[in-house]
Amino acid sequence: MRNLVVVRDEENAEDSLESKKPMGARSEGKFALSRWEFTAALAVFVIFSTGLFCIYLTMPAAEYDNLKLPRTLSDLRALKEHLSRYAKAYPAKFILGYCSTYIFMQTFMIPGTIFMSLLAGALFGVLRGLFLVVFNATAGASSCYFLSKLIGRPIVSWLWPEKLKYFQAEIAKRREKLLNYMLFLRITPTLPNLFINLASPIVDIPFHVFFLATVIGLIPASYITVRAGLALGDLKSVKDLYDFKTLSVLFLIGSVAIFPTLLRKKRVYE
Repeated sequence: MRNLVVVRDEENAEDSLESKKPMGARSEGKFALSRWEFTAALAVFVIFSTGLFCIYLTMPAAEYDNLKLPRTLSDLRALKEHLSRYAKAYPAKFILGYCSTYIFMQTFMIPGTIFMSLLAGALFGVLRGLFLVVFNATAGASSCYFLSKLIGRPIVSWLWPEKLKYFQAEIAKRREKLLNYMLFLRITPTLPNLFINLASPIVDIPFHVFFLATVIGLIPASYITVRAGLALGDLKSVKDLYDFKTLSVLFLIGSVAIFPTLLRKKRVYE
């Protein structure tokens, strides 16, 4: 009888340890998206795609062969030459199509939004281009946030298990000054924006904090990109956008945002 009790205690201890494993540890190396989650994600994608397709159907006739997502700067220059006439002839419908495409790409993590930001600067100038980019990036990031709340946990745990644990620990330490820390992350390239969009609801970052940090924190980098779009012909590589000087400025701005958090931590230690 005593041996049986010992065996059961060992089994309970193993179950307890299993339940305390880090997020994603039990399915490490496996894509743990359930059938329901996959169906929900597919349904959302189909709804967004259908809406985007309907918008394009209602737009005026154009040379649709030239309307493609740019993947290189040469593609972007050619697209800009074509769309500049189109945007002047149909400004409202063009902006609707541009915003829908940008938000769709941001929501479903499709690469290439940096080219869309450059295009905004080339076609609309700094002020209007900056407004469009920040608006679309925030709307797309918010859609991605809610999509991740629905199906994101297994995806993030599968793709970035270690980064997620680090992010969760950092958020837990900075709960009282969470907005400052999120602003720092948005302004600087410390963590990719894609990861922040997906992981934020998983680590219980409130949406209002996420939203404010996104709106404000994206302005500096968006301004740099939109301004570069004015001189699109002189830009040799996307990497030229973020040289050492530019990154230093972004980290300086980010340091100002996170300074209250560091000051409070110093007072606690004292």
